[in-house]
Amino acid sequence: MKLWDKGISIDNKIEQFTVGNDREIDIHIAKYDVIASKAHAKMLQSIGILTSEELEQLLGGLEVLAQQIEEGTFEIDTQFEDVHSKIEFELTKSLGEVGKKIHTARSRNDQVLVACHLYYKENLQVVQSKVKTLFDTLLDLAETHKDKLLPGYTHLQVAMPSSFGLWFSAYAELMIDDVYLLNAALKTVDQNPLGSAAGYGSSFPIDRELTTKEMGFATLRYNVVAAQMGRGKNERTIAAALGSLSNTLSRFAMDVCLYMSQNFGFVTFPDELTTGSSIMPHKKNPDVFELIRGKCNKIQALQSEMVLITNNLPSGYHRDFQLLKENMIAAFEELKDILDIFNYAIQQVIVKDIDLNDDKYKYLFTVDNINTLVVEGQSFREAYQKIGGQVQDGTYEPDTSKQHTHVGSIHNLSLDKIRAKFPN
Repeated sequence: MKLWDKGISIDNKIEQFTVGNDREIDIHIAKYDVIASKAHAKMLQSIGILTSEELEQLLGGLEVLAQQIEEGTFEIDTQFEDVHSKIEFELTKSLGEVGKKIHTARSRNDQVLVACHLYYKENLQVVQSKVKTLFDTLLDLAETHKDKLLPGYTHLQVAMPSSFGLWFSAYAELMIDDVYLLNAALKTVDQNPLGSAAGYGSSFPIDRELTTKEMGFATLRYNVVAAQMGRGKNERTIAAALGSLSNTLSRFAMDVCLYMSQNFGFVTFPDELTTGSSIMPHKKNPDVFELIRGKCNKIQALQSEMVLITNNLPSGYHRDFQLLKENMIAAFEELKDILDIFNYAIQQVIVKDIDLNDDKYKYLFTVDNINTLVVEGQSFREAYQKIGGQVQDGTYEPDTSKQHTHVGSIHNLSLDKIRAKFPN
């Protein structure tokens, strides 16, 4: 069963190669193909292609398929090329000739395109919601641990005093920038491409504004060629946004792995959240965060893949576009799981007490001590040379009493302002 079947047999090897694993991938967009088909059927009735009775039959048939998809009983058998041919077959099997009318005024090209738009739109919103959950968790942790000092590092050398409040809220605020990019990607896909057909529109008097409203899109991709060319551009934009968020999460996971090691010893987790070694009984490994780091790095590579698949393709449809779906959908599903497990695990972090009197932290307060001398009247250069000289001759004794008062510093985290800054 193929939507383009003209009664000519195709070589089995060619069919296997061209179909690939579309059947497995298309399960993720089946729900959205049904949504689009309902909107399309309503539009066909509005322009006189379908009768009211035929519309009701089609909507009923599509609702049955929607329930199967929701329940997980919907399958795309090997006799079908993709989800689109499967849905049309089921409608024809149950409704007869009426089922054959659903494909009127559309192409498989805009059919898959609109299904992907709807999948991307919904899942970008799901990702945003999960980011907000993690964001709130991090700000709560920042508030809880705002008074616990933490050594700050530059070049992985002890540098200046930081705090757990500063650390947790830093990653929270960075995720706001990631949400800006997710919003940009959402705006890109919140445009209805249905009606572009094979990329050049239709001679039927279709009502694209109607389907736009029915599917809840903010606007249309008006130009039918632009709509078709959006395939690939959408994925590149989304991959950049997912990659930005993945970069933030990967760096945070790296910090956790580093801070859990014995040489740092700043944080730990309950035993049940860690793994062990098959030969070293003392090991308490941060495998969750190592896997988060690795998975996020894979997602960051997605943008390059999307660019290389579509780079320099001329206008119009090309079968190369089929290759965009698999890893783009996989990235969404992976990132949703990553956000869930990150939030679950980080809520159970155990922040350790750090002895800042330890010799290795002796120079953590040199900058604060220079600033104290400047406040007392010395020039910065003179104060710098004085403290530097003490460091060199071994006479330096840290004064840890200096307070950082400016917005966004250790003792003025401005968590309320960061929380208010998160996009609605």
